[in-house]
Amino acid sequence: MKNRFLKIIGSIFAVLLILLLVGPFLIPVPPLENTVPAESLADADSQFTEVNGIDVHYKKYGEGEPVFILLHGFGASQFSWREVVGPLAEFGTVIAYDRPAFGLTERPMEWEGDNPYSQDAQVELVIGLMDAFGIEKAILVGNSAGGTVSMLTYLKYPERVENLILVDPAVYAGGGAPAWIRPLLGTPQFDHIGPLFARQLQVQGTEFLKTAWHDPAKITPEIFEGYQEPLQVENWDKALWYLTVSSSESNLAERVSEFDLPVLVITGDDDRIVPTEQSIRLAGELPNASLVVIPQSGHVPHEEKPAEFMQAVYEFLNQ
Repeated sequence: MKNRFLKIIGSIFAVLLILLLVGPFLIPVPPLENTVPAESLADADSQFTEVNGIDVHYKKYGEGEPVFILLHGFGASQFSWREVVGPLAEFGTVIAYDRPAFGLTERPMEWEGDNPYSQDAQVELVIGLMDAFGIEKAILVGNSAGGTVSMLTYLKYPERVENLILVDPAVYAGGGAPAWIRPLLGTPQFDHIGPLFARQLQVQGTEFLKTAWHDPAKITPEIFEGYQEPLQVENWDKALWYLTVSSSESNLAERVSEFDLPVLVITGDDDRIVPTEQSIRLAGELPNASLVVIPQSGHVPHEEKPAEFMQAVYEFLNQ
């Protein structure tokens, strides 16, 4: 009886293993339809430059110093800074660019060496962009995951960062996929079906955007269109999946004491993506930080409350 029971259990386990190994390959992944080259979606003021082998899309405003480099969050692009690039350009040079897997920046499908979507590669891209323009030091302005990359850039290249302006930065949470599932993400099975998961951004993107705002009624059709436009670019789904696979813990929470430069932390009082209390905690733990909590604002105060956002920046820069 015992041997028979063990055989049954073994058979069930074998069937489940086969399903896990073969099942994902049986799921059809139809190609994206109606996609276009990134360059065809460029605006009149769009510019491209090759950095570390990637054709980076950016827009540049103003001139002189200081230099602001703007790093957007997940699911966004340089478009998200549209309300503040003009006011920031009154101080100096402003460069807003699309991080890998977003906007109109090139989405490599094959590469040698490091994954271009990884955190370290994104840090190197910031420095490569600065080198391309001959910029010795810059003020990094990062929103959400862009704040994470900004902080990691300072830790690796402190001599290249003048100040940090962190807008609802993802420090204590938001490191991507849970650690327990990451080993599975790199398997051939998940590589096959991964783009299907990425395409959920197209389905759920509108609701995600609404969650980022305190008052979604302020999101105009033009804003929705600005966020949806990059989802017309070729291979956007695969690139987003590669970004997900390369995600890792930043470990920034354990290193906040190392930030001995002036830092401005800005958050909305109704951030439901990176909870407001996390930004308040960060400002309290950083050695030299100022904190501004903008009322009636969500995860993107630079979009929802640009005047209040700029007031906070003015006061920080004038200190």
